[in-house]
This record gives sequence, C-alpha cells and structure tokens, in this order.
Amino acid sequence: MKQLQTVITIFLATTSLAAWGVDPVPDYPAEKLSEHVWVIHGPTELPNPGNQGFMNNPAFVITSAGVAVIDPGSTLESGRMVLRQIKKVTKQPVTHVFASHIHGDHWLGNQAIREAYPAARYFAHPVMIEQANAGEAENWVSIMEQLTEGASKGTEAVIPDQPLTDGQEIKVGDVTLRVYLTDWAHTKTDAMIEVVEDSLLATGDNALYKRIGRMDDGSFRGNLAACEQARELQLQHYIPGHGPSGGPEVIKPFCNYLQVLYEKVAELYEQGLSDFEMKDAVVESLSAFQDWSGFEDEIGKHISLALLEIEQAEFE
Repeated sequence: MKQLQTVITIFLATTSLAAWGVDPVPDYPAEKLSEHVWVIHGPTELPNPGNQGFMNNPAFVITSAGVAVIDPGSTLESGRMVLRQIKKVTKQPVTHVFASHIHGDHWLGNQAIREAYPAARYFAHPVMIEQANAGEAENWVSIMEQLTEGASKGTEAVIPDQPLTDGQEIKVGDVTLRVYLTDWAHTKTDAMIEVVEDSLLATGDNALYKRIGRMDDGSFRGNLAACEQARELQLQHYIPGHGPSGGPEVIKPFCNYLQVLYEKVAELYEQGLSDFEMKDAVVESLSAFQDWSGFEDEIGKHISLALLEIEQAEFE
C-alpha cells in the first residue's frame, strides 16, 4: 500500500511539473549549524531563470515534536527542494512554518509544505498577513514568475494565518522559538526568530551578508536598529536572509553598511548636494561592499531612499 501511495505521489508531482513546463529546483545541500538547526544557503543573485527563483536561506529546526521551517523559499519547487533536504536528515513532519517578512522570495515555498503536510501551521508578523491578504501575495507570485521567465509557474500563495507578537515564545517539542518583531526595518513586516537552546538567530533580511538587498519598503534607521538588536543578543550563530551564515561577524558588516551610507548621505545633504551629485562620494565611502552581490544594482536607489528618509526626518 505504501509503495502504491509513493508511486501515485511521484506521478502527480511529475505530471504537474510537465503540465507547467517547470523543472525541479536542483538540490542545494543543508548545512548543520547547531544541535537542532540546519540551513540551506541559496545563491545571492536576484531570482532569475538560472536559479529558478531560489535565492534565500531556508532554515529548519528539528525538534522532538516535529520540524519548524523558517523561510521555505520563493516558489513551489523551491519548497519541494527544501523538503527533500529535510527528509534526508529526519522523518519528523513539518509542523510550524515562519515567514520572516512579506517579500515572496522567502515564503512562497509554503505551498510545497501545505501539499506535503496539510496540518502544518503558518506564522508571520501581523502586518505581513494583512499585506499578503490585501494583494501583496498575488503581487509577489507575479513578480517571481516575471523574474524567472516562467520558471516559477504553478506557484500559489499559501498565506500565513497565525499572527506573531513581539517577545512571543513558541515551544516545539524540546525547542523554544523566541520572536522579535519590528515596526519598520527592512519592511514593516519583519520577524526575527531565535532558537533559544541553540543560541541562534534567523534575521530575515534585517541582516544580509555578501549581498546588498532592496530597501524599497524599508527604513535605514529602523533597519540599523534591528541589525544592532540582533548583534546585541550576542548569540553564537546567525542566519542572514541572504549570504553565508556564521557568528556575530556576519552581522556587523551590514550594520556598518547601513550606518555609513545613512550618515554619509546626511552629511552631503547638509552640504546641499542632490542624490546624483553625492553618488561617487557615497560609493567611495562604501568601498568594502562593492564586491557584494547587488551593490551596483541597489546603491543608486539606496542613496535616493536614504535622502528621502533624511528629508522626512526634518519634519518629525
């Protein structure tokens, strides 16, 4: 009977892919960071046909009562790939799924988990849930399909329905997950998840390493505060939203990036320079980050966004 069920499952998955003309996302290895936590490090470039949309750092926490997944990826096939890696190290079912923020490259993989584990629960910042239900979920499904030129086709949004609160602790078997919410950092929907027993924090995009991300929805001052909060916890392990995981050394550089950029833009604004006039000087002050993925794409926008935030702060 089990063999028949397996054959049926494989058949349905294969025919579904064939119908959409979508290939599976290749397996990326899962790295064990601590006693309970594993992470899959995705590529650091933007979603594209080559990476099929997969670019973030899905993490999973293996407990005595099940598996908690943090940010299961950007598409149905990304989520299925994450589940393949989980099944290589445990037979436990996925019971809890956390989204770090609204950007779909982190959570649209929920669909794969719903498909495999219908009883799993989905958690997120209450504003993330609100925005997703107000149209951002479908917006991100469309964005991913456009960026991947159809490689994410067939992905549907499974929106979290369990709102988190700041400081909340969720017990999953023998592991405690502690929640840190922000009002406005990388977005207005950010949740960082600490695995208490492992001295580990998944920061979402409040901290990045070796990648410069978008700040279109963000606040430089708020993001810096969240980044510094992560540092001040003085934990042993950190999983950034993108880029390699490690100790506190993977958090400090991005905090520095945000601070140097904001302060340099403020200084040059006081001198009367416009955003395009100050770009060369700001880029020079950020020379340590010019080899980070996304720097060339984002730096001009970051300068303009920081300048706008500085101008608005004058009226606060």
